[in-house]
Amino acid sequence: MIEGNDLKQAKEVEIFGELAKNDHEQLIFCHDSHTGLKAIIGIHSTVLGPALGGTRMWNYTSDTQALHDVLRLARGMTYKAAISGLNLGGGKAVIIGDVQKIKNEALLRRFGKFVESLNGKYVTAEDMNMSPDDMEYIAMETRHVTGLSESIGGGGDPSPVTAYGVYMGMKAAAKKAYGNDSLEGRRIAVQGVGSVGMHLVAYLAKENAKLYVSDFNESRAEAASNKYNFRAVGLDEIYDLDVDIYSPCAMGATINDDTLGRLKCQIIAGAANNQLDDEPLHSKLLMEKGILYAPDFLINAGGLINVGIDYLGGWSKERVNRKTEKIYQTTLDIFDLAGREGISTQEAAMRLAEKRIADIAAIK
Repeated sequence: MIEGNDLKQAKEVEIFGELAKNDHEQLIFCHDSHTGLKAIIGIHSTVLGPALGGTRMWNYTSDTQALHDVLRLARGMTYKAAISGLNLGGGKAVIIGDVQKIKNEALLRRFGKFVESLNGKYVTAEDMNMSPDDMEYIAMETRHVTGLSESIGGGGDPSPVTAYGVYMGMKAAAKKAYGNDSLEGRRIAVQGVGSVGMHLVAYLAKENAKLYVSDFNESRAEAASNKYNFRAVGLDEIYDLDVDIYSPCAMGATINDDTLGRLKCQIIAGAANNQLDDEPLHSKLLMEKGILYAPDFLINAGGLINVGIDYLGGWSKERVNRKTEKIYQTTLDIFDLAGREGISTQEAAMRLAEKRIADIAAIK
């Protein structure tokens, strides 16, 4: 049995092992008994610039689950910034708890103090269950926040831009798979109609795609189905649909040992982060199954482009949209590289991102 200091040491070894696994730079645990704040900030890399990544609030089943989530998300932000040509590193934060019970001004401002204590090494923005209004509370305690409302000079909610980038990536995948990028009549299963998923559904409905949608919030899915005339399906049913495109837009790791054998699609292109439960294994299996995968950190980068340009300076809708539209061509380039090298599209995208990081590191 491990007790006392031995138990503490074992936990430290496990945490440092997790950090070393993917070369994370720093992990910060934030706790405040007065507000009930429990949060983790993960900084993966600051080679290209300050580590920018949103704060997610989620009622994790365990602290270990939250830790794994923040480490994976922070790493994904590094690759997302690098492949998008932004001078930013990768970081992420998670606040642990039920958003309906704990989110308030005091808790968010206390979290802002923790962000400020890092002196700009980490820059936060909104993510799941967080809004531009929440960022305003955080901004009361730190300058190192972006994604504030347009009404006060910020770049606003990044969700519509994220959806636009996913739409561009999905059209590029259709171009590769079918010879043209029209989505009219294509059967598309969208998993999750939160802030990003709902905007994506609007783009797809406008193009007259045939949509199937699931969401853990059944009333939200039903309301959206009435607006956009799609079929609402069960949370588990969505994996068994005979569709052209599966678009995961909720939590990560929905492409896993269980679902891979059930998916009946030619393309996977969605907004969720960390869609592959095991990146090397599942990207290879997708390639073997003939499913074209649009790497998540590439096509969902629109939101980061929006908040990144906002933070670095020179934000305008036109500039953000121009840069986000480049996701279309970059996605095609990644598909071509993967084909030439005989590697998965995930590996091709990672190579491109890693090359930029290495090139910039060499000149610093």
